[in-house]
Amino acid sequence: MKTSFAKRVLVAAAAGLISFSAVAQEKAASLDDLLKMVQQSKVAESKEHKQREAEFRRQKANQNALLNQAKNTRTAEEKRSSDLEKKYQEQEVAVDQKRQQLDQRLGSLKELFGHMSSTAADLRANIGSSLVSAQYPNRTEFIDGLLAKMNSATQLPTIEEIERLWFEIQRETIESGKIVKFNATVIKPNGEQADQEVVRVGNFNLVSNGKYLEMNNAYKMAELIRQPDAKFQGMAEALQASTSGFSAFGVDPTGPTGGSYLKAMINSPDIVERWHQGDIVGYIITAVGVFAMLLAIFRLIVLTGVGAKVNAQLRSSTPNTNNPLGRVLAVAEENKGVDGETLELKMEEAVLKERPAIESGLNLLKIIAMVAPLLGLLGTVTGMIVTFQAITIFGAGDPKAMAGGISSALITTVLGLCVAIPTVLMHTIVNARAKRVLHILEEQSAGIVAENAERK
Repeated sequence: MKTSFAKRVLVAAAAGLISFSAVAQEKAASLDDLLKMVQQSKVAESKEHKQREAEFRRQKANQNALLNQAKNTRTAEEKRSSDLEKKYQEQEVAVDQKRQQLDQRLGSLKELFGHMSSTAADLRANIGSSLVSAQYPNRTEFIDGLLAKMNSATQLPTIEEIERLWFEIQRETIESGKIVKFNATVIKPNGEQADQEVVRVGNFNLVSNGKYLEMNNAYKMAELIRQPDAKFQGMAEALQASTSGFSAFGVDPTGPTGGSYLKAMINSPDIVERWHQGDIVGYIITAVGVFAMLLAIFRLIVLTGVGAKVNAQLRSSTPNTNNPLGRVLAVAEENKGVDGETLELKMEEAVLKERPAIESGLNLLKIIAMVAPLLGLLGTVTGMIVTFQAITIFGAGDPKAMAGGISSALITTVLGLCVAIPTVLMHTIVNARAKRVLHILEEQSAGIVAENAERK
């Protein structure tokens, strides 16, 4: 048994030696491979370094060549610059000499060309806004070319161009005093274009088919979106239909300067537009005013009828209950046998019963007359708030816009006064009618009481 154990130990030892030997051989092989890899990497890096060094040397040589080339170019350009500067100075002297020579040869023509240039510029400005250009639209091109020549140092206007400038001045003056008919394209308010006869009244107005026209910057004619009153349109139509003699016509005196008066006049809002500017407060004031007028007219009619019946009752000795006086007299007839104080109380009570029906609506008219201006002031203050808010947001750069907002805000004040003034007048008239009837009732009542006291 011991022998068997010893054999086992020897076998295990032998197996351990064999495995250790295999591991050592494997490690030795790995180290050899690693060494070989290090040697190969070193060789490769050395080869790469040599290639880089060679590339650096070649680039250094190229840089030297480029530097030399740049130096040569700089030298050449400096020389060229010096030559050009010298040439420029020589040419500048020559140009000054030529200018002096040109001034000497022009002589008085230079002053003439200066006046011509000023005249042509003035004519260009006049033609730009002249209604004559609607009939002759291409005159500005010639004047622009002439101005370019006269402002140039290398060109001079020809005799024909100078003569045409004189001709254009004369034509503008003569045509401004003529009434001429010609055919042209007119742009309608809806954007459509139509070829129709146009009448040019000097340099003041353009009309066609009874409509006033305006001319835009492209010398195109278009109907004004808003036209003057029908009376002036009828005059324009009659002028176009006439062939001789005199014809009444509404002329815009600011026509030669752009027609600002006509535009301002037709752009002014009418009564209905002004009323709509009052907005909600304006509508309320209008409704209150209409109600006040209807109430006042109704009460005036009623009191007129009552007054007529009272007058009829005055002429009659028999009480009629269809009128206040008759009802008061009926009370007196019913209380003939009572004492004076009782009769007086009965008569006063009868008059007091009639008073509310006679004075009905008077207090309401008085309230409306007082409230209407306050509503107008409310609308004005509200409109002013909106206007100042717009000024805060958009600034006050446009006085017209600010004035338009203030004008719209004041409309409600006007409406309030337009309601209050007639309401006060109507209240005065209705109140006078009511007081007359009450005065008759009180007078007759006092007379009956006095008569009764005398009988007693």
